[in-house]
Amino acid sequence: MAESLYHPTTREIAQRRKELAPQTHDAFEAFSKAVFADGALPEKTKQLIAVAVAHTTQCPYCIQGHTTLAHRKGATDEEIMEAVWVAAEMRAGGSYAHSTIALEALERLHQHL
Repeated sequence: MAESLYHPTTREIAQRRKELAPQTHDAFEAFSKAVFADGALPEKTKQLIAVAVAHTTQCPYCIQGHTTLAHRKGATDEEIMEAVWVAAEMRAGGSYAHSTIALEALERLHQHL
C-alpha cells in the first residue's frame, strides 16, 4: 500500500508543535475558539463556511476536521455537500472572472497584427 502524502496527525505531533512555539500555539488556539464561537453567525454556519474554504485551500486536514465539526453542530449531509459545491463554483468563478486578462491580452495581440 502506498504511503499517503498527508500523514495522520497524532497527539505526539500536536504536543511537539506546542513545545516548539507555546505562546504562538496558545494564541492560535484562542483565536480559533473565538472565530468559531457563536456570534452574529451561529457556529454551524461558521463550520459550513470552513468546509467550503477548506475545499478551496485544498487542505485535507481542514476538510476532514471541519466536515466533522459541521456535522456535530447539526449540519446535514446535504448542507455540507452544498457548501462543497459553493467552493467548487467559487474556484471556477475565479478562472471565469480572470478570463478578462486573457481576452485583453488577445485583443492587444490582434491589434498589432
